[in-house]
Amino acid sequence: MSECHAFCPPVRNGVECIILDEKSGKPHISEPLCIGCGICINKCPHDALIITQLPSELEEDKIHRYSMNGFRLFRLPTPSKDQVVGILGPNGMGKSTALNILSGQLIPNLGDWQAEECWWEDVIESLPRGELRDFLSQMCEDGVKIAVKPQNVDHLPKVVKGAVGQLLEGVDERGIKDEMAEKMGLSHLLERELKQLSGGELQRVAICATMLRDADVYFFDEPSSYLDIHERMRMVRMIQELAQDRRVLVIEHDLAILDVLCDLIHIVYGEKGAFGIFTPARSTRTAINVYLDGFLPEQNVRVRDKPIIFHKQGERLGEKGMPILSWGGMEKKLGDFQLRTSEGQIHRSEVVGVVGANGTGKTTMAKLIAGEMEYDAGWITAEASISYKPQHISVEHDLKVREWLDAELGPSWRSGEFQVNVVRTLGVEKLLEKKSDTLSGGELQAVSIVLCLGREADLYLLDEPSAHLDANARMEAAKAIRRTMEANEKSALVIDHDVYFIDIVSDSLLVFDGEGGKHGLAEGPFELRKGMNRFLKDVNITFRRDHDSMRPRINKPESRKDREQRASGDHYAYNA
Repeated sequence: MSECHAFCPPVRNGVECIILDEKSGKPHISEPLCIGCGICINKCPHDALIITQLPSELEEDKIHRYSMNGFRLFRLPTPSKDQVVGILGPNGMGKSTALNILSGQLIPNLGDWQAEECWWEDVIESLPRGELRDFLSQMCEDGVKIAVKPQNVDHLPKVVKGAVGQLLEGVDERGIKDEMAEKMGLSHLLERELKQLSGGELQRVAICATMLRDADVYFFDEPSSYLDIHERMRMVRMIQELAQDRRVLVIEHDLAILDVLCDLIHIVYGEKGAFGIFTPARSTRTAINVYLDGFLPEQNVRVRDKPIIFHKQGERLGEKGMPILSWGGMEKKLGDFQLRTSEGQIHRSEVVGVVGANGTGKTTMAKLIAGEMEYDAGWITAEASISYKPQHISVEHDLKVREWLDAELGPSWRSGEFQVNVVRTLGVEKLLEKKSDTLSGGELQAVSIVLCLGREADLYLLDEPSAHLDANARMEAAKAIRRTMEANEKSALVIDHDVYFIDIVSDSLLVFDGEGGKHGLAEGPFELRKGMNRFLKDVNITFRRDHDSMRPRINKPESRKDREQRASGDHYAYNA
């Protein structure tokens, strides 16, 4: 406070631009008196202060404001009947506030944070005529019932006790429990306790429980987390069926799934903890391409310094070097599960993506390569030094992130290309003063990637690095991994379920076949296109390339493009 106050030009000229609240003792900035010089932002430690000059025309779109200098939300997403409406943007932009408003739990104050009482009539009158105004009018008059699939399904066993069947029975307002359990692949889990379920099983239970409620609006927050691509496509079909005669809103960070799932998309942008702005709904293709480009033309706003670029096959930079790790005929038995591998190798300057259904042994093989588990048969070379980021990350200390990085990496992370291409790219420089045991899932994932890439090693092994990251952070993480390998002529093995992530980061592909929980077979690595064709044929979907952005897009089943690619055997086309 003293630094901000001492260097503020208006304050030094006798103007009370920064004042102390007598009750809380916290400083407040007078927005009408602030000249936007930015000095206080630089003087205030730990990035504690954000000052942003917003366009004046946004004032009429202000929906809610929490306090004098608190978070403010501009515009709302619109639930549309018979359509799946997606929300695309970083966390911390007001999506939860928007949900509370749309469900009637929060009456927005239209920016007047000091108002003692707010009225829906004022809110509705402030909105232009259209579907959102009609929806809120209906909510006021008749009430609207909302069913929410929460983001953090791993918290479910802490909140709900008992078996899966009991949970589903208790929320089955539509009388279709058995049918939905069968469709979601849960029939064999009905007697199992929630605390015994994996992340993917908990996700499917949460989705099923949400769909069993008889609601007017269904809200799904990150429904693809923990699911493999087979399960993600099943989730897409079921949500699309649900949207017939109902309104569905979805927050999703897997852009390939968002693309095939949604009819319309609202992009939300802003500054985390400061403000969030929902753009009008766009068509799915247009919204995702604009988001990847990083420039919103109608708003004349840039949300990313550089666009996310997808390459055609053959446009990968660099050549593979000599093999640094080889294996063959490995076997590992864990209870009733059996993993086998064919012969394979990873070359210097090669990034190998790993794909396959849940429970087929991807993490088990990662642990075998990392030396955290002994194999029962076969062989693997042991000359390469390995840096390993496990799938599940836990923190057992309360060090600040800065102290944690210093302890693990020394001073090397503080400067040079690594600071620019990895630490800043992943947003970790903004987390340095936070206690490690208070980080969110996405923040902890970003720090873990920095730790993995910052160690000196021949092979970097990352298990599900996109988990808990928002769409933008996923793309940036993929680029950071790839740039690190290219700059240092190192190699990486990357396990992930996000096809966009795998497409950006990989030169080749290790493919896992088998039956989840029973047996798995690892084959490859194959050249990327061959590996994807092999994998997607088993998943029974085809991808095409968007002719503008070159991003992979899932074809609609039995569409002309889908039939053509199946006939040619090309499930993962590289031409637009």
